[in-house]
Amino acid sequence: MVMTFREALNGAMTASGLSMRKLAEKAGVSYEQLKKINQGKTQSTNAEDALRLAAALGVSLESFMAGEFQGQPTIAIAGKVGAGAKVPVFDAYPKGGGPQVECPPGLSPKGIVAVEVEGDSMEPVYSDGDLLFYSRNGHDSVPSDIIGHRCVCEDEEGMGWVKQVKAGDEPGLFHLISLNPGANTMWNVRLRWAARVQLHWPAQLAKKS
Repeated sequence: MVMTFREALNGAMTASGLSMRKLAEKAGVSYEQLKKINQGKTQSTNAEDALRLAAALGVSLESFMAGEFQGQPTIAIAGKVGAGAKVPVFDAYPKGGGPQVECPPGLSPKGIVAVEVEGDSMEPVYSDGDLLFYSRNGHDSVPSDIIGHRCVCEDEEGMGWVKQVKAGDEPGLFHLISLNPGANTMWNVRLRWAARVQLHWPAQLAKKS
């Protein structure tokens, strides 16, 4: 079934996991033009732009206009997270606006964010440059079920970490455990939030865009 260009555009964003701005950048077309189409201010775009969008998604123009997308969905990389290195809070990009990585097989891209490990304090489990995938339901919560697990977290100073989280000596405090025997453990840290690592992807497997 042939769709309107607006319907095809929205289908492309859903299938690829890309924001409109990121899709426009990838295809080399005008973001403002796509926004006008999506808002209903104009009904179509020129054929060259449509071809560029289809090519960026690896499909033919006919498949694009029929809503048939075979491309691998992607997940946004929020930034870097410290594993020994002290890294400022890593939500450095607008939602969907940062670098992208292909969604690993078996993992739904909805609500999932990726961060890149910096440092070696979590060796041999996580290495520098590896990607960690997590789902952060609350921006200001430390769920009880994270205790004892490897987590992505942010301390009260705005630094992002990947550590094994254990209960601290007082309520509201946590020990951030390094797996590398030669690295320091952080004792009695107050956290803004923490989320369990759902998937670890070694650096050599990540396909970034």
